Amino acid sequence: MRVINKTGNFLMSKTITIDPVTRIEGHSKITIQLDDQGRVADARFHVTQFRGFEKMTEGRPFYEMPSLTARICGICPVSHLMASAKAGDALLAVQIPETAANLRRIMNLAQIIQSHALSFFHLSSPDFVMGFDADPVERNIFGVMQKHPDLAIDGIALRKFGQSIIELLGGKRIHPAWVVPGGVSSPLTQEDHNTIMALVPDALERIKRTLDWYKDVFGNFDPEIRSFANFPTLFMGLVDANGELSLYDGKLRIVDAVGNIVADQLDPARYMDFIGEAVEPDSYLKSPYYKPMGYPDGIYRVGPLARMNIISRCGTPLADQEWAEFRMLQRGAVLSSFQYHYARLIEILYCTERIEQILSDPDILSRHVRAHAQPNAFEGIGTSEAPRGTLMHHYKIDENGLITWVNLVIATGHNNLAMNKGVLQVARQFIRSTKIEEPMLNRVEAVIRTFDPCLSCSTHAMGQLALDVQLIGPDGELVDEVRRG
Repeated sequence: MRVINKTGNFLMSKTITIDPVTRIEGHSKITIQLDDQGRVADARFHVTQFRGFEKMTEGRPFYEMPSLTARICGICPVSHLMASAKAGDALLAVQIPETAANLRRIMNLAQIIQSHALSFFHLSSPDFVMGFDADPVERNIFGVMQKHPDLAIDGIALRKFGQSIIELLGGKRIHPAWVVPGGVSSPLTQEDHNTIMALVPDALERIKRTLDWYKDVFGNFDPEIRSFANFPTLFMGLVDANGELSLYDGKLRIVDAVGNIVADQLDPARYMDFIGEAVEPDSYLKSPYYKPMGYPDGIYRVGPLARMNIISRCGTPLADQEWAEFRMLQRGAVLSSFQYHYARLIEILYCTERIEQILSDPDILSRHVRAHAQPNAFEGIGTSEAPRGTLMHHYKIDENGLITWVNLVIATGHNNLAMNKGVLQVARQFIRSTKIEEPMLNRVEAVIRTFDPCLSCSTHAMGQLALDVQLIGPDGELVDEVRRG
């Protein structure tokens, strides 16, 4: 990581590059432009890896798509399984058995639990427990284990809870092939049903304990709450017909910064009517926007914070109570992306309650879990809520059922405009050109971590890594330098 001088016609500017951004899933960098007065003039979040799945899947049979696209990510493969299988359902033009839909819901809920637990406890809690100004040698999950072992244990247990359910249903924790076009490949057994139900009470206690802890400590971070992507945007996500939280299916709702509904019950299959996708030359991540407002004014956010802002309620008793407290943080929509963390914890609680509700349905053990058919349509779109937000898979096939065209609107992509604006906001708040300090740079990275971006990759960096930051003055002299590792 290095600060580079660039000479212009009238001004001497400096660039701070944070490469890579740490404690996220995937590879990215941040560049911060300073003007000749040392003030932050601009900042950009760059995704530096190329996905390419939209092209590499062309020519493959459509029924392979769930397993193929699950390989986009080792952290949230289930999310891609869900959206892809639903696109496959549309190509088959079938209504899958309700038991199959409920089993898919359980796996998706478990996926959200394990992913949120990873984000909150492993990647973000070091900043809360150790402090944003702490030595980076200690500011990691191992530091959390030393200073707050109960919190670390709860995080490990909650992630294991979600992963265990995925494994019981799908046969393995990563890339299960159990979700298929038409339903799922096998029913739930009584033994696995009993095992999952027995795990629920412990998970509920752990997430309730974590929520109590977070509500006690987040008030200590007022400067971060005020500056971590805290600005008006639209918010988008799936809701059911009553406006309740819907993570597997439903229609799209969009609200504005004061909580007014801008659009409701939008059909996700018609997403191209209201969602545009822009491409910037400095990133492989697309920048979706709300078409009626244009680009880039149609900025919106998705994911846990957005879902808490758009819903009329969660739909489970404990989560509804927590959601009511959450909405007291601000009149209208809660705008600070810092509170993505709070929203994740509420969703873990909701998902745990909802799993118990679905498992209490006697039909959950039905053996009728798959509809069989040949392709009956040449185009199919599947949408579900991934941990990071709304995920869309759009496929076209030929008469032989082979893929001819794919568009994937990834959850993290929806947030791209907001992440870039958030980086600029926090950089202007904390970066001082006369002295580079590691906590300044950590906060710039941390605003990205609030979104928990999943950059189409199963790799994430954690803890200490070697970095070298130099600040060079207009005369070429070394003004300051910071090294890690």
